[in-house]
Amino acid sequence: MKNHLFGILLFSSCSLFAQLENLKLKNALVIAQLDQEEDRFSIEINLTELLSTSGIKAVPSLNILKLGNDASILATDSIQEIARTMGVDTYMLVSVRGYDKKFKPSSCKDDLQQALSVGNLFPMYRDEIVSVSFEFIFYRNGQCVGSDIVKCGNVSDRESVLKKFRKQITKKIINDWT
Repeated sequence: MKNHLFGILLFSSCSLFAQLENLKLKNALVIAQLDQEEDRFSIEINLTELLSTSGIKAVPSLNILKLGNDASILATDSIQEIARTMGVDTYMLVSVRGYDKKFKPSSCKDDLQQALSVGNLFPMYRDEIVSVSFEFIFYRNGQCVGSDIVKCGNVSDRESVLKKFRKQITKKIINDWT
């Protein structure tokens, strides 16, 4: 029984790693799913800069969406065609998964349309927290191709979250996403 359980655990963990291993990120439309405009702007711009520095073509959704538009518009055929003409075939959704706990990446059950219509419950920073977990979900052709979690610990304010975010994402891009 132990061997059987170990085999299932090993297979499921390998399939998760294989999902990210096959990601081979070359381009991305960065979509921050955060309610506060300044948080959304900060995450999209920082992530776009880090991806571009690593040789990955990145475009923030702020370049496509008008201020205040619903992100689900990004799943429409016309917007996807605009993204393709910009050389982008991968959509990267970023959201805050939660605080002060260890989270596992979500299973890829939703398609792009459903994922974009989901709201976000958490701001980028809250008083009296010590860590923030960001979730990244990658889509190609409207289907999920991978997900990942980045935990930023020892944070005390919004600026320290952004500083830790930049440091952790730089490692993720180099080690896991390319």
